[in-house]
Amino acid sequence: MLTVRSATSLIAGVLAVAAGAASAAAPVSPDVTRHQAQIDKIVSEISPQRIEGYVRKLVSFQTRHTMSETESDTVGIGAARRWIKAELERCGAQSGNRLQVAFDSHIAPVSARISRPTEIVNIVATLPGSQPQAKERIYVVSGHYDSRNTDVMDAKGAAPGANDDASGTAAVMEMACVMSRYPFDATLVFMAVAGEEQGLIGATHWAEQAVQKKLNVAGMFTNDIIGSSRADDGRIDDKQVRLFAESIPATKEMSEAVRTLVSTGGENDSISRQLARHVKEVGERYVPDFKVSIVYRRDRYLRGGDHMPFLARGFAGLRFSEPNEDFAHQHQNVRKEGAMQYGDLPEFNDYNYIARVARVNAAALASLSLAPAAPQQVQVRTDKLDNNSTLLWLPNTEPDLAGYRIVWRETTASQWQGSMYVGNVTEATVRLSKDNYFFGVQSVDKDGNVSVATYPAPLR
Repeated sequence: MLTVRSATSLIAGVLAVAAGAASAAAPVSPDVTRHQAQIDKIVSEISPQRIEGYVRKLVSFQTRHTMSETESDTVGIGAARRWIKAELERCGAQSGNRLQVAFDSHIAPVSARISRPTEIVNIVATLPGSQPQAKERIYVVSGHYDSRNTDVMDAKGAAPGANDDASGTAAVMEMACVMSRYPFDATLVFMAVAGEEQGLIGATHWAEQAVQKKLNVAGMFTNDIIGSSRADDGRIDDKQVRLFAESIPATKEMSEAVRTLVSTGGENDSISRQLARHVKEVGERYVPDFKVSIVYRRDRYLRGGDHMPFLARGFAGLRFSEPNEDFAHQHQNVRKEGAMQYGDLPEFNDYNYIARVARVNAAALASLSLAPAAPQQVQVRTDKLDNNSTLLWLPNTEPDLAGYRIVWRETTASQWQGSMYVGNVTEATVRLSKDNYFFGVQSVDKDGNVSVATYPAPLR
């Protein structure tokens, strides 16, 4: 992204208007590109060794199939969920009991992949926000702790699930333990969910509860199959992670918001795509020499993840996954055929790689939860013919707000190319044509934390 200084050189000027009065001088922006000390500390504390320990412990339960043993303390999904909860409680106790850990359970009825009524238990660790005006805004990060082998209905056979998805679960646990030691304006929710392999059951239950409770879920990440830097053909790629981001939802009937996106060419400016842009920018800033590769799809062909129930309910959701999957070591019975070892075993994970993915997650979550909320009801005036772009939005009431930034890009560009800080106003005019560029508006706090951009709807 261009700096404010370089962006200024691209345009003839900016007129910022507040309460009907023009600003006499260009406002000075907080430094939005500097590293935040708190985020740097969090990133540095993510440990590949602890992540490996979590993975190996999860594998030790032999199977974590959704319908597996629940009474044993050493085998099955029941033992796994009790251990995850106890470990998160231990971390919470070390951080002043700010981390609130609980089971979220319900009974799943018989379905295509559930042969009997089965208790589905998510482990949910909530870190409440510290700012009264921001604490109702929630960011969710998840991994699924259930596992499977070749037969999705085999509840007794070995299913170590080291990559799918002990890797994601371990990353979430590590983030919860590290981040619970720090304050954030908004609320963070760390989840280990069950029933993913049987139909995204645990995530669907939590997402539906969020709708019913009218929770303000501002963004959701799931980490699923983030364990291996080695593809099944032997290629090694430990320098990037895929981030799947949906455009407009594939629904039979368009909502008014989706209709507006389509009519203005904003198919690449869905709330999930805006979130992905933010994750890429922040993640690559705090985790150098590591690329966040945004994939403009909901997920992989014929497959899905726990972000999808959130997408279906109108929330912004993203999926992290390794760049090239190793199919011999996922959804496979543990066995050896000649010299080839099959099965999702812990020795096929790259724990340094998992840690890098966890650091990207943590940096993005920290940035989002420290920043103000994204601007609301952003509009662009279209009621007169001119070559300028006038944007307006509702004021943000958070006490650490410094002002707002307008960002833009050419219609063929994927990431923001220019920006202009306009101060604490609710209307500003940029001397760039609304017909030639895509625009967004971001909130900026006094420390330089920046919100996700909001795409403007036309004001006629």
